[in-house]
Amino acid sequence: MTQTPLKEDLTQDQRIVDPGRTWEQFTHIQKGFEDSRGVRLFYYDGKIEILMPGREHELFGHIIGCLVTIFLAKKGIFFQPTGSMTQQVERKASAQADQSYCIGKIKPIPDLSIEVVFTSGGVNKLASYRVLEVPEVWFWQDEVLRLYSLGADGYQRIVSSRLPGLSDLDMDLLKRCILIAETDAGEAIRTFQQEIA
Repeated sequence: MTQTPLKEDLTQDQRIVDPGRTWEQFTHIQKGFEDSRGVRLFYYDGKIEILMPGREHELFGHIIGCLVTIFLAKKGIFFQPTGSMTQQVERKASAQADQSYCIGKIKPIPDLSIEVVFTSGGVNKLASYRVLEVPEVWFWQDEVLRLYSLGADGYQRIVSSRLPGLSDLDMDLLKRCILIAETDAGEAIRTFQQEIA
């Protein structure tokens, strides 16, 4: 089992990775964390990951979700924000993104999953999202937003969303406003609203 060192500073992510585990062991851990809000659980290829997001992780997850929500609402696109709901294919993969969305209609697996990465994981999680068949996955890591779209050969890096409605979203504007939010979330939201008007 690998684990980031536990710190007194709860602003940092706490992450535990436990390889060589079964689906049954994972489901027992899921039950144990049922009442633990904010903890994210992942399973793929016998590996269990438990993530307790720190303050900055949550800040970026919420601001990205807020900006995407504002954009979809402003453009009149039907969507359902599904947050960090469990996305799962029995015995194969389970994930809880920081933010997720169904677009166009409600579906069992969201169209978009957004991951904030501070410790590790990142694009390594694309294999599990492929099993889940999530059409698009976005990663915010090291002040860069990377977008991936699922095709017949797996995920391909893209520069703008291919999802209906989100294809019109100016990614440079989104990135700029995410960075503004690091010091002033209100200013980030106001700037974003003014520029998409």
